[in-house]
Amino acid sequence: MPLNVPKIKALCFDVDGTLSDSDNLYTQRFSKFFPRFLFKNPEHSARRLVMWMESPGNALLGIADTLHLDRQMVAVINWLSQHRQHSDKEFLLVPGVDAMLKQLHGRYPMAIVSARDEKTNMAFLEKFDLAKYFDVIVTGLSAKYTKPYPDPIFLAAEKMNVPPENCLMIGDTTVDIRAGKSAGAQTVGVLCGFGEEPELRKMGADEILEDTTKLLNIL
Repeated sequence: MPLNVPKIKALCFDVDGTLSDSDNLYTQRFSKFFPRFLFKNPEHSARRLVMWMESPGNALLGIADTLHLDRQMVAVINWLSQHRQHSDKEFLLVPGVDAMLKQLHGRYPMAIVSARDEKTNMAFLEKFDLAKYFDVIVTGLSAKYTKPYPDPIFLAAEKMNVPPENCLMIGDTTVDIRAGKSAGAQTVGVLCGFGEEPELRKMGADEILEDTTKLLNIL
């Protein structure tokens, strides 16, 4: 179903693979170890490997979504969020995201809806001076259940004073799409992260974009 743009009154953004980029340098290095006779697109496969290594929580949630083990995996992710040590990894920004957010700021209330912990999300946002664009920040422990449950989107919508059905959830995984659809929101899947177009469409994404910045073309 195509997006109903006039219905959109607020934006909810995932972080990993949506605003935060994977490390292209490591992708280039790893791609050399993916033989072309086994992998049609070694760079693509290497990128997915790097992203899984950098964001195991997203990877685990994606697996759980496929196997219908949401409740069990969410409990594991919540435990990891509470006990993991803060990572000193170098954050990268999806090219053009800062300019996109600047243009959208003031036109829509905007929220972060991430399965990551608050400390990591804030470290990313502060590094690129992006926190000023967001009215609400919902992390993995903000609501009773994290994505793919709709609770984080319900919470973000409530804090933005916008009905969930008037929100647009933008993310790169089936977890994001499923959470959005379960909340009654419209959804956009982006291909600059973990997800693949066929699986995002199968989950019911209303729109698929090459990368997050292309959102400006439809809003």
